[in-house]
Amino acid sequence: MNQKVDDYFAEGCGRCPLGGTPDCKVHNWLAAMTELRRILIECGLTETLKWSVPCYTFHGSNILIMAAFKEYCSISFFKGALLYDANKLLVKPGENTQAARLIPFTNVQQVIALEPILKSYIFEAIEVEKAGLQADFKEKTELVYVDELQSKLDKDPALKAAFEALTPGRQRGYKLYFSAPKQSKTREARVEKCVPQILNGKGLHDQ
Repeated sequence: MNQKVDDYFAEGCGRCPLGGTPDCKVHNWLAAMTELRRILIECGLTETLKWSVPCYTFHGSNILIMAAFKEYCSISFFKGALLYDANKLLVKPGENTQAARLIPFTNVQQVIALEPILKSYIFEAIEVEKAGLQADFKEKTELVYVDELQSKLDKDPALKAAFEALTPGRQRGYKLYFSAPKQSKTREARVEKCVPQILNGKGLHDQ
């Protein structure tokens, strides 16, 4: 955990006159934000402070920020437009917003109830970053089967049936994971490693 984020929780962002006072908006959402912080760190993200708010990165790349507002607190994904959003949680924060999408919370119980789903969104966001995807502002990027996956599916009808039976979100997670490495040998190894998980009907991060 980052000391600067500890200070943010204690004093707020300092961008308005309420910073450091009991009326600071951060103090309204401390329970929910504390749980979100735990989840984000458990997902392997690095915690820092940018733009006066907690920011969570993966290998130096921005994944999301956490912020407090008057009516809710939220996590906001920098490339949220590229996430599958199977549970319809993502909100476009403004009419002119392009890639960012946020998930609002109004109490800590929401955070606790959504923890497994939130982790799946965070892991997908990490895979988006690892794959080097960029938002296409005309339409949502459609992921394709990498050659190594397609070849494996063509040779194994049972595996193909199992993969196609997965939810779209799980399929997307695998496609992101398989497409991230630059070398074909590494992509092939990833596909091979995940075969048992796919045959069991599980997503990349399912237990």
